[in-house]
Amino acid sequence: MVELVWLIPALPLAGFAILLLAGPRLGEPRAGWLATAASAGSFLLTLVTFGGLLGLDSAAEGGAGGHGGRWFVSTLFEWMPIGGLEVDAALLVDPLSMTMALFVTGVGTLIHLYSVGYMGGDPKYSKFFLYLNLFLFSMLMLVLGENLVVTFLGWEGVGTCSYLLISFWHERPTAATAGKKAFVTNRIGDFGFMIATFLLWTTLGTVSYAGPESLAAGAPALATGTATAVSLMLLLAAAGKSAQLPLYVWLPDAMEGPTPVSAMVHAATMVTAGVYLLVRLNPVLDASEGALLVIAIVGAATALFAALAAVAQHDIKKVLAYSTVSQLGYMFLAIGSGAYVAAIFHVVTHAFFKGLLFLGSGSVIHGLGDEQDMRRMGALRAVMPVTAVTFIVGWLAIAGVPPLSGFWSKDEILLAAWEQHWLLWAVGLVTALLTAYYMSRQTFLVFFGGRRWDDGAHPHESPPTMTLPLVLLAGAAAIGGVMNLPLVKDWLVLEHFLEPVLAHPHHFGSDTWLKWVLACVAVVAALIGIAVAAAAWLRSRIPTDRLEPALLENAFYVDSTISNFVGGPGTKAFEAAATADRRFVDGAVNGVAKLVRMLGEAVRPLQSGYLRHYASGVAVGAVILVIWLALRGAS
Repeated sequence: MVELVWLIPALPLAGFAILLLAGPRLGEPRAGWLATAASAGSFLLTLVTFGGLLGLDSAAEGGAGGHGGRWFVSTLFEWMPIGGLEVDAALLVDPLSMTMALFVTGVGTLIHLYSVGYMGGDPKYSKFFLYLNLFLFSMLMLVLGENLVVTFLGWEGVGTCSYLLISFWHERPTAATAGKKAFVTNRIGDFGFMIATFLLWTTLGTVSYAGPESLAAGAPALATGTATAVSLMLLLAAAGKSAQLPLYVWLPDAMEGPTPVSAMVHAATMVTAGVYLLVRLNPVLDASEGALLVIAIVGAATALFAALAAVAQHDIKKVLAYSTVSQLGYMFLAIGSGAYVAAIFHVVTHAFFKGLLFLGSGSVIHGLGDEQDMRRMGALRAVMPVTAVTFIVGWLAIAGVPPLSGFWSKDEILLAAWEQHWLLWAVGLVTALLTAYYMSRQTFLVFFGGRRWDDGAHPHESPPTMTLPLVLLAGAAAIGGVMNLPLVKDWLVLEHFLEPVLAHPHHFGSDTWLKWVLACVAVVAALIGIAVAAAAWLRSRIPTDRLEPALLENAFYVDSTISNFVGGPGTKAFEAAATADRRFVDGAVNGVAKLVRMLGEAVRPLQSGYLRHYASGVAVGAVILVIWLALRGAS
């Protein structure tokens, strides 16, 4: 059944096409149900294709990474037959692509369903679902693409769709600005993607992921310097999409879009693209020298930086936005530690609990009449019980409380960081404590304590189209950790399932007792964070103003500094560059054109149009030529 893989992205593309042609006629809610049906159909087909993948012989030779036969390539058509470059529009079915496609379509379908209720009454209802289906198609092309060029097609697609969705309410200046910021920042990362692709093609002569002549097969032959250069360019690309320092600045502002967009961008799809790219090209990273350590340092620094910023935010969605940046830093820390499976494990569990938290925050905003300031909430658990219970599950999962999913994936990352360097582990541990604190602070402010909402507000539970996705995601966030536990068939455990796509599968070398000690330390850190938050925000035993300094509330003033620079010296520099371009570059081009025109006007009288004039000219020229030859012969 793996041959059906082309239908997985085809369904959301068909949904996009129908909504483009007939969206306004379908109207509300039919446009939403059509888009949701396309996404759900894609998820069901992914399940069927996944079953077909399991039926392939994993012991056969020549896998996608050269380590097994559980893979299949579906070639749609020959795309770029240019000289020695032959790129097919092809899709790859292998353990990594199926893992990504399953949670992208699964969580994406729940977000579509949630949006049916959340976007009700919006005048651009059908257009929202048109963008959402196109976004899903682009993300599926990204993760299912058989080569870097097809991946780049999806890469650019999600970048474009993120701009359209983040700035969906473009009549708000903040939303329009946020969309432009996301678009520009991602273009910087795209530069790294293209340079890495060019280098790989030049040195290896291929851009394919699968087969005996794939990038994985050729990576060991890369010179160390080339592999390092490619790895750093891939890091630049991934930092743009997955919001790592210093290119993270677009993601906190992406909350200006509708809440389902925040869930789609921050949890299930776009932000995981960078992590996927690095894991897909893990043989290249392994062939480099020092690149993995750089990735680990960037990830650890991003995780800590964003966690510190999250502790003092007041907007319910902005807390989750900085939390996403921090959790993505965890994933990069895992990749830099060589623990690629742990990174993908956390990608999946993060999609569950962060998607749940974003949709839960949207339910709160919906119930409070678009209120987003947590200082105007409180005591909502009584009037929004389903939202409260499911949000609490997401809180405990991201805080790392066992046995919920976040504990298992975060514990693996911390263990890998310990084996890489104890300092990286220490940064990860402090980040875990801060995560437990700021998520507890958010939960207590929103659902516990006394009511602080305005008298005119009438909080209420969301409709079933919004609460059903919350319940399903809460279940996944609670038990999702079992996917990497040896409780089922060994080859179904995520670690063993993904081994065929890894050049050098990571195996923890620490003793069992040390693993237990580190796990216990992580749990204690989480409990300390929860206890501090309870003491400050429930019992008022700690002055809360001391926990929210202006430096953290303003996220270290990075965004404001960039805005001030762009609006001041940056604008003047850009205007000066435009003036120089107009005067010198355009002036030189225009000057050449004027010179040619003047020259033409000078010689134009010679073109009289009379034959006798031309004959006279030829005769005079012949006489001059004869005289010149005679004088030359005489000398």
